[in-house]
Amino acid sequence: MLSTLRNIVQEVNSARDLQEALDIIVSRVQAAMNTEVCSVYLLDPETNRYILMATEGLYKKAVGKVSLGHSEGLIGLVGSREEPINLEDAPSHPRYRYFPETGEERFSSFLGVPIIHHRRVLGVLVVQQRESSRCFDEGEEAFLVTVSAQLAGVIAHSEATGAISGLSLTGEETRDVSFKGVAGAPGVAIGQCVVIYPPADLDAVPEKQTDDIAQELALFGEAVTAVREDIDRVSERLASQLRPEELALFEVYLRMLDDNALPGEVVSRIEGGLWAQGALKQVVNQYVRHFELMGDLYLRERAVDIRDLGRRLLAHLQADDQQDVVYPERTVLVSEELTPAMLGEVPRGSLVGLISVRGSGNSHVAILARAMGVPTVMGMVDIPVNQLDGKELIVDGFEGQLFASPSADLRAFYQEIYDEEAALFRGLEKLRDLPCETTDGHRVSLLVNTGLMTDVVRSLNHGAEGIGLYRTEVPFMIKERFPSEQEQREYYREQLEAFAPSPVTMRTLDIGGDKSLSYFPISEENPFLGWRGIRVTLDHPEIFLVQVRAMLKASEGLNNLQIMLPMISNISEVEESLHLIYRVYHEVREEGYDIHMPKVGVMVEIPAAVYQVRELADRVDFLSVGSNDLTQYLLAVDRNNPRVAQLYHSYHPAVLQALVRIAQDAHSVGKPVSICGELAGDPGGAVLLMAMGYDALSMNAASLPKVKSVIRSISQEWAAQLLEDVLLLDSPHVIKSCVELALRGAGFGRYLRPGKAAADTLSQNS
Repeated sequence: MLSTLRNIVQEVNSARDLQEALDIIVSRVQAAMNTEVCSVYLLDPETNRYILMATEGLYKKAVGKVSLGHSEGLIGLVGSREEPINLEDAPSHPRYRYFPETGEERFSSFLGVPIIHHRRVLGVLVVQQRESSRCFDEGEEAFLVTVSAQLAGVIAHSEATGAISGLSLTGEETRDVSFKGVAGAPGVAIGQCVVIYPPADLDAVPEKQTDDIAQELALFGEAVTAVREDIDRVSERLASQLRPEELALFEVYLRMLDDNALPGEVVSRIEGGLWAQGALKQVVNQYVRHFELMGDLYLRERAVDIRDLGRRLLAHLQADDQQDVVYPERTVLVSEELTPAMLGEVPRGSLVGLISVRGSGNSHVAILARAMGVPTVMGMVDIPVNQLDGKELIVDGFEGQLFASPSADLRAFYQEIYDEEAALFRGLEKLRDLPCETTDGHRVSLLVNTGLMTDVVRSLNHGAEGIGLYRTEVPFMIKERFPSEQEQREYYREQLEAFAPSPVTMRTLDIGGDKSLSYFPISEENPFLGWRGIRVTLDHPEIFLVQVRAMLKASEGLNNLQIMLPMISNISEVEESLHLIYRVYHEVREEGYDIHMPKVGVMVEIPAAVYQVRELADRVDFLSVGSNDLTQYLLAVDRNNPRVAQLYHSYHPAVLQALVRIAQDAHSVGKPVSICGELAGDPGGAVLLMAMGYDALSMNAASLPKVKSVIRSISQEWAAQLLEDVLLLDSPHVIKSCVELALRGAGFGRYLRPGKAAADTLSQNS
């Protein structure tokens, strides 16, 4: 059965449209199960009715004409129960619904299974048999369930393709077709889609021998030179928008084109007698397979870079004149795999949004998009790319959502958000130099999270009081080797000088999980529960010591450095880290540097640390909660995974209770506690955190003005009452709604992002 299933899936995947895919399904399943009838009913989201879309065994004239209400008949029962229904005598069932035009009165046995994709019922797959002929057994039921599960994604993709083309299942015009991915960079964009396809198809290259090795070597050498020039040109075009450390991402491409890297292996194969295109195909596919098999997310995504380079080299080898892409004034760039080089092809000022089928917030493109301030959605796995070119799109980088073929109402809805966002920041500029203080005099510090120098510039413009989290792994990630002590010192000095005399909290190297280094691979079954954060650097003190030494030397004359230790799970890790930090401090002092011993703190981001706050606080100067990871670990949800991202919720009662406990325990021993993460940058979350007693909130620069405006307009007493009310609730969605309702009542509705529910409601009402 496994080979049969594979053949069915492959055939359906190659179908030109939804109807052909459904016809293949009913034909192949009928044959595989040796049954008299196989039919597919799809649920039309416009009418909320099941429509007979394909059949083998019933009358063909009924296709597209027979429909049932959402809860009507056995089909509706299968869909509403979301489980198989297996009947030997279907006509005797009280929910049986007879349609003469189908001819199904001849059949008695009935087996129906739901077709479900990402919790949404798409339809029902049915097989039927004549009376007294057979009863479907458990094995057959299991097979049909397997077929349904395997084909659900294909059907969803085909259905979306039809919807984007402008037609629903009933042939009526569709609007506001939405897709959900992973937020890559915040913001809202409305623009015209430009789909970027790979410049050449490596898979189509035949492998053949050559009689002229010298000529093939010359052709390949010219291709390498041309691609190097292309990358240099793109880098130069982006030079005015990005800092040197961000532009260093393009060095990754150039290093791959070194003679002793990918080109060297291609040359070896050419010298062995292969023609250049075939040799390139072999080497690129080998590299891609190697990286895609790696368990680490960051390393897997390097396969994107390899594949992109291979296609560019092949395009030059084939001497294929590429047509110039026309970029409209407001371009939303879409591709199966966006690469940094693609961004540089768009004229400056025209790029307003990015959509990538593959990738996550950890990819090079997401890093650049955040630095450039371009709203981005990654991981759009169900999007039919080839149907989007030239269409108007709405990119919601806050919620990780895309809308195609938007209605006038939905377009106006998001245009208002875009305009309000721009006007809001213009209106909040006057708050930049004012303290973040409640109406009854309670003071809280607003800090920023940074990683690149562009974050610093934006933060200073928005009135940040210091850096609550500097991600030191960013300089490590944009290089092809560990940065030297001097290189690190220059990065750190730049951050420290920009904010002096305000504090700058630098987190020691936090790799592992979803952050890895190409030159220091960590391959694990479960990287989030493995070797990451302080565990790595304590196992490699040579890395830790060099980093701390660079931090201390960079702080000379400024003395605004604070060091923070990530992923602490026990006291011994803190004590060992402190021993190394004090050792470096004394060594640097002996070298003649006039420095002060920085404050040292720990991040509370593992559940174990929540219950050791008092013990940890006894050994360090401050604590800082990493709310993103803490939420992820408390809820056992990878928020970068589109399949479970909806379960990640910062307002979850367990998360809020943990945050309350941390603040109380830290203050009980007289130590300050701050928090960095998405919750701190959300106006409602910031109000709750202030009420809990957090001394400082650290967030992305864009959130600073909104949070400051809200806190300056409410009293500590009002916030405390809101916290007391929500801690009695047991649903994260109800808690969030309660907080938003309170903020709207206080006049802060303009600060709340509409989110998916609001957009969906508008879409349904339009």
